[in-house]
Amino acid sequence: MTSVLSQQAEFFRLLFENSIFLSALTSWFFAQLIKTVILLLRSKRKNPRDAIENFIWRTGGMPSSHSALVASMTASVAFSEGLHSNLFVVTAMFALIIIRDSLGVRRSSGLQARALNMLGRQVSEKLNVDYHPIKEIHGHSPIEVLVGILLGIFIAVAYRYL
Repeated sequence: MTSVLSQQAEFFRLLFENSIFLSALTSWFFAQLIKTVILLLRSKRKNPRDAIENFIWRTGGMPSSHSALVASMTASVAFSEGLHSNLFVVTAMFALIIIRDSLGVRRSSGLQARALNMLGRQVSEKLNVDYHPIKEIHGHSPIEVLVGILLGIFIAVAYRYL
């Protein structure tokens, strides 16, 4: 039993000493923190529950935490393994997929869901029928993604040189 616990402790010690992991986690954390602060500054209601929910769960907003995380991870791998490494190629392709998804698929589906909900509310009011709105998934605008990428790269550079 103690052997298993010591192996788990060693795993977590090594994980939290890994600059690639720490860079990615820090990028996500700061992107979510910045996003939550912006939400609180723009919101009329300063509800702590909304802030916590936004920090942990909600998608969309400035900056993109998905883009920050994958950009930081990719830059950290480039610093650690080099641009010629297979791991860099894998992380770069992964980052492109995530960034493309946040700009394209999730953004489009969110805009479509918003339009359907608006149409559903109008039909519901005119015909006096129940309408249950669908979840609106929020993607990102290009500037939100760009700021997330720059934040991620900045944090990777900071982990590399500081």
